[in-house]
Amino acid sequence: MQNKLKKTYKFAIKTSLYITIFLTLFMSVFLYLSNAVNWEYIIAFFIICYITCFLITQYRVERFIYKRVKKIYDDLTLLESTSLINKPITTDMATLTQEIDKFARDKKLEIETLKVREEYRKEFLGNVSHELKTPLFTVQGYILTLLDGAMKDKKIREKYLNRANKGVERLIYIVKDLDMITKLEVGDLSLKVEEFDIIELVKSVFDLLEMKAAKKKITLTFDMDYQNPINVMADKERIQQVLTNLVVNSIKYGREKGTTEVSIENLIKNKVIVRVTDNGEGIEKMHIPRLFERFYRVDKSGSRKEGGSGLGLAIVKHIIEAHEEKIYIESEPAVGSEFSFTLEKAK
Repeated sequence: MQNKLKKTYKFAIKTSLYITIFLTLFMSVFLYLSNAVNWEYIIAFFIICYITCFLITQYRVERFIYKRVKKIYDDLTLLESTSLINKPITTDMATLTQEIDKFARDKKLEIETLKVREEYRKEFLGNVSHELKTPLFTVQGYILTLLDGAMKDKKIREKYLNRANKGVERLIYIVKDLDMITKLEVGDLSLKVEEFDIIELVKSVFDLLEMKAAKKKITLTFDMDYQNPINVMADKERIQQVLTNLVVNSIKYGREKGTTEVSIENLIKNKVIVRVTDNGEGIEKMHIPRLFERFYRVDKSGSRKEGGSGLGLAIVKHIIEAHEEKIYIESEPAVGSEFSFTLEKAK
């Protein structure tokens, strides 16, 4: 911390002026009563008195206040206040008060942010624990049942091993998704940017999820008949993953006999925006800011029945941001949701 003193003279100037005026008036009255008034002596006295009072007051103020103010700065330095560490010590109480108030506000905001993060951390650990322990206990249960004697029955053995295998596959699925998010966050996942037709990619995603949509009688469709291709520059495999996750979500939370609609529109000269819209159950506004968090669930009880790793939207967000693009969401309960993201148009 800098020990340089930034002097302030306001207090000494005012105090010296008050003392000098008082003493000069007192002396003038005394000389008047003594019939010895001499204005040259009075002016000289005023000047000498003022200079003397100023020097003494300034010296004593610095000696008296500086020690106490320096202790305040030293105490705050222990709390690592960078705004105070980088400034010279001032004996100006107003400046010091402002700095301390700013320091207190910054620390209060920091504490509130840490509390919010701590709540998110606890919730995240709880969600991770739930997502991992469910398939783990399932696998353990089937294996223990087989070890207890069910292994002798060939049909039961095959059935339970298949179910245990599904539990292991779910664990692998979660771990792979977590690994992908980690790589995306640290920038360790390279993107293979290429030119491709986004219309054809959407069609391939529709073909892939047609059976899943048919179970809920949901129609997968475009908003219009696209006659010409719309070429974009992006990682085709990752964008397919984004579209798959968004369409799967629209099916998962979509209305029976509902519709999932995809539209592609020109946004600006070199951008297009892809919209995935459904007429499902929609999302409350309170959930939207946290929707892209890992394992965050809107429906804490029922949504897990639908399967998935709980990482789909988090992966979507990171993939889009890795392309330096934006993702948006609009939703209204009982009306539906719309997820949209931008892509760079091919030249």
